Amino acid sequence: MKKILTLLAVTIMIILAACQAPVQVDVTEAVESITTAIPTVIPETEAVDPVTTTVPTAVPETEAPVTSEQVTIDYAKNFTLDYKDGYKLLTVSVPWMGATESMVYALVPEGFDSTIDLEGVTVIQTPIDSIVSLSSTYLPFLEQIGELESLVAVDTADYIYNEEVRHWASSGMIAQVGSGPSVDVEKMIELNPDLIMTSATGMAEYDTHPVLEQAGLPVVINSDYLEQDPLGRAEWSKFIAAFYDKEAQADQLFDEMVQRYEAAKALTATVTDKVSVFINTPYEGTWYMAGNESYAAILLRDAGANYLWDDLEGTSAWPVDFEAVVDRAKEAEFWVNVGFANSLSDLTAIDSRTADFKAFQEGKVYNNNARVSDMGGTDYYESGVANPDVVLLDLIKIFYPELAGEHEFFYYQQLGE
Repeated sequence: MKKILTLLAVTIMIILAACQAPVQVDVTEAVESITTAIPTVIPETEAVDPVTTTVPTAVPETEAPVTSEQVTIDYAKNFTLDYKDGYKLLTVSVPWMGATESMVYALVPEGFDSTIDLEGVTVIQTPIDSIVSLSSTYLPFLEQIGELESLVAVDTADYIYNEEVRHWASSGMIAQVGSGPSVDVEKMIELNPDLIMTSATGMAEYDTHPVLEQAGLPVVINSDYLEQDPLGRAEWSKFIAAFYDKEAQADQLFDEMVQRYEAAKALTATVTDKVSVFINTPYEGTWYMAGNESYAAILLRDAGANYLWDDLEGTSAWPVDFEAVVDRAKEAEFWVNVGFANSLSDLTAIDSRTADFKAFQEGKVYNNNARVSDMGGTDYYESGVANPDVVLLDLIKIFYPELAGEHEFFYYQQLGE
């Protein structure tokens, strides 16, 4: 069993390296949270390469007006939103890593009376009034459109940063239903939510949606974590908002965020002498470095940094021997995204050789854990998904503080002794 837990922890750390700014994984926490955070397989190719979308032929291809204002999807690659004759069609192209068929959802208004055959399509009546969120990354998007109070349950409040939601859960105002095959189906049936939103891995031993679907509950797969472009991942706000008929509101907020992100990115456009940076921490002597098209690498590039493993292709995380990391990064100017470390001594506790890096010796080590709840919920992995412009400004302040103006660190902090 110990070997299995260790293998799961390593696998999760690899996925975090590819999909987000990586973290060092605690084995117990990793296993407990596996179904709500990330998939447990390593991407071999671009995570959101399109696959053939399986849309039943009965669904009409003609465009027609619907009641809500229409928006476009400009950055996200893994879902589409199409406006049909009186309803909306949401398609998740790759519901989980390695999936060969898409998931299709028809969002229909109350009283929708149509002869259109939607067999094979999950039909959700909108606007919804209640939702179960089985991932904390959906919460900031609910808050953006003023629908956080529609939340009736979460998987667990242990890893949630949002203080209000944690209070609701601890006081019993919302339920905690667990996740995976052992999810509390009876409680879900009792709650009778309009929608349950979850992620999936494609492995029955970890996934939640199969047992919920068997119980006849309305389940939707959200695979925002497969988006590598920070703006693409943030655009999943429109996916969530569409179930409330509020995608136009989400679209406006998203466009404003994009403008701030592009303005921040422009600050480093003329930088020629780029600072060198490396990421992550070793696990049992091996480092996992994110590929050059990963979420983490794109943020570093947009912040004007020279990511020392930018030669690794794709979105996957690549294993690198400790000695190879020393050879390339010993003189690097900065070291960021160092897992659960809160101090430099935490890093030497992982491996004493971490003290040999120049960034360590000069105190230029920064982590994205400035905002952490008492139970360990990290806001970077919660609201940071919705606010990549703030994440980017934090990184710019680390690398080029003179360009960041009066911006104060929000998600990142410099590690002390």
